[in-house]
Amino acid sequence: MQAVTEGDRRKEVRVLLDQIQAHPERDWTEARQRLATLNKLIAGPPGKPSISNPH
Repeated sequence: MQAVTEGDRRKEVRVLLDQIQAHPERDWTEARQRLATLNKLIAGPPGKPSISNPH
């Protein structure tokens, strides 16, 4: 089993956003919840800068 990387998460965010944009008529409640979770994971723990956004 391979570890999930930040790049994998960012790719999933892009795919979900593309799907939502392509089909706004659908109910995207679960996808939006997943996006919120992915964004929190990408941001990392509070107080710790992420690799892609060092302070």
